[in-house]
Amino acid sequence: MSIRSGHCKEGPAFDLPIALGLLLASGQLPPERMKGIWSAGELGLDGSLRPVRGVMALALAARRAGARALVVPRANAGEAALVSELAVWPAADLAQLMVWLADPGDVPAPAPALVQPGAAQPDLAEVIGQAHGRRALEIAAAGGHHLLLVGPPGSGKTMLARRLAGLLPPLPRHEALELTQLYSVAGLLPEGGALIGSRPFRAPHHSCTATALVGGGATPRPGELSLAHHGVLFLDELAEFRREVLEQLRQPLEEGEVWISRSRQQSRFPCRAALVAATNPCPCGWFGDPERTCGCGEALQRRYWSRLSGPLLDRLDLQVVMGRLEPGALARSYGLGAGPATGRQERTENSAVVAARVLKARQRMARRNPGGQPNGQLPGSSLRTLVTLSTGSLQLWQQAITQRGLSARAGERLLRVALTLADLEGTKGVSAQHLGEALSYRSFDQIGRELSV
Repeated sequence: MSIRSGHCKEGPAFDLPIALGLLLASGQLPPERMKGIWSAGELGLDGSLRPVRGVMALALAARRAGARALVVPRANAGEAALVSELAVWPAADLAQLMVWLADPGDVPAPAPALVQPGAAQPDLAEVIGQAHGRRALEIAAAGGHHLLLVGPPGSGKTMLARRLAGLLPPLPRHEALELTQLYSVAGLLPEGGALIGSRPFRAPHHSCTATALVGGGATPRPGELSLAHHGVLFLDELAEFRREVLEQLRQPLEEGEVWISRSRQQSRFPCRAALVAATNPCPCGWFGDPERTCGCGEALQRRYWSRLSGPLLDRLDLQVVMGRLEPGALARSYGLGAGPATGRQERTENSAVVAARVLKARQRMARRNPGGQPNGQLPGSSLRTLVTLSTGSLQLWQQAITQRGLSARAGERLLRVALTLADLEGTKGVSAQHLGEALSYRSFDQIGRELSV
């Protein structure tokens, strides 16, 4: 994350630097004592120092600049101390800081903040049936692919989406620091500034604004997309979001970062999040259902889907149509019904089993892909050097692009999914079977043709 600022400085974090500047200008503080000293903090009328946002970002910048020490309010000390190889001075007030500037030997070293415990993740074993959706969730976790789930009410779309974070690999420390930095800038760290130790899951309401979703404001702050960095952004009821809001996602999803420009500054926030979107197939939710009739009509159905542009859908690698849950599957999950499952619950793989496969696939990608990127984030130039297709696979890929009218971007993303399937299987090449399965996760291509007739 970076911020390029103009001449005007805003916010209470500048209270302490301004006070020190006045002391220097008036001759009350010798300049040599401030050499290499960085500072931030809100100053009370009694001289006390109060906590501020963004201390983690400031600490990282101070370390890069080779600062001798960073002065912060005592309440921010644990957060700043998470940055190694940087001396942190946890001052309670301005008077204490003046004493330390005269004799730095008396400055106590603050203890780094603890790791923030993550919430317990819901288990994939709780999802009944929906084998196709479960498999798509595993692929999304393994390759970092964006996923769209389309289905009637009660088909399990939200249940699946909320289990994706629990399938992702553990959060490494460098990613935890980057995520904690974002939450610090947003003012969302708990008191004491604990290090975020688990992958985030963000689920904004469909009434949110573009600023809330992508970021911005008079003083730019990260939006929900960046707050889901290294985790999951879940957009439920996707077609209920305003089109102009969703269109703001296109470039950030492609580039993994958000640039926010203002007249006096330009800010960049990272946003490498896995997007999971869920929506009904139509306003009433029953389009395509074999038992219930959709009462929306063609015009209403088309207006509903017109909120999702083709370029946005192109960026969703996996598009899965989910049907209603069969009564027999629900009964077997409770140990009811006839047949061999009578008296016992239907068992499915839990999150730990699937997460182990995902981790192995990610490890293969880390060893092979440039920068250790997951397949979903590979640039086209790298993808072309990593994927080799047999004659049969090449013909199948070209045929799919032609028959389904896929764009170049969608065709490329089809290869990324096929490569992830090969990594999950532990094979080196992309086969026609991998491409065929990847094609089965392009269900929206078929729905789109039906709605456009």
